[in-house]
Amino acid sequence: MKAMTGPTDPTDPTDPSDPYRRFAEAVLQETRRIALAQFRQPLDIQTKADESPVTVADRAVEAHIRARIAAVFPEHGIYGEEHGQQNLGAQHVWVIDPIDGTRSFISGMPLWGTLLALLDAGRPVFGVIDAPALGERWIGTAEGCFASTGADAGAGTRCTTSGCTALAAANVSATSPDMFSGEEYAIFDTLSRRARFRRFGGDCYSYAMLAAGHIDAVVEAGLAPYDYLAVVPVIEGAGGVVTDWKGRPLGMGSDGRVLAAATEALHREMLAHTALLA
Repeated sequence: MKAMTGPTDPTDPTDPSDPYRRFAEAVLQETRRIALAQFRQPLDIQTKADESPVTVADRAVEAHIRARIAAVFPEHGIYGEEHGQQNLGAQHVWVIDPIDGTRSFISGMPLWGTLLALLDAGRPVFGVIDAPALGERWIGTAEGCFASTGADAGAGTRCTTSGCTALAAANVSATSPDMFSGEEYAIFDTLSRRARFRRFGGDCYSYAMLAAGHIDAVVEAGLAPYDYLAVVPVIEGAGGVVTDWKGRPLGMGSDGRVLAAATEALHREMLAHTALLA
């Protein structure tokens, strides 16, 4: 994808200056307003088949993104958390998590976000972590990872990971201990207690902080493709490494266990623990 040059229509798929990034930023500005209108307001909370909560905000945000994709990139596929899958055999597939961290959203905590990824032949090549309540956004492309705040547009500020190379010096994060099975938690517990310290909470915001250099590693399990595919270009664009627990690239068919680290050296040391899982 090329660098952006000059004012163009952000929804024009023929725009030569990175149409996917311009499209995503325009649409996410719209969905910020949709989500924030419901944030810290009385909500009708429903429980899905997997016992996870869902709100009208989750469904409205995804419906809006899907409609915009269909209008601008009708040949592309879509994989969303709330409204299903379509045309997954397409060369390009968008993966949507409308509100990653619905429990945080319901609780009035600001660390939830919208995740949007673009796959090219199954490989995540473009990803966005958008944090509407904080007015912050991280975009991962082939050119790197870039952060912006508020209503800022343009190139943003380039992000780089911390450069931490040793687990003993690392700040390790996971969203919740509840996400791990018994064997998974035993491995995470052993690994994370060798770190400088560990922290729970954060949802997708932890990956943004890893890209920004404030967290050194994230270890999680039980995730779906819409939870992790958008973070891959963000982490890799910032110079980090993100795989499954066996060191394999993350894709649509991954098992939901994620290991992200600031450097290859730190990732290798952590992988020595997670790769032991049967």
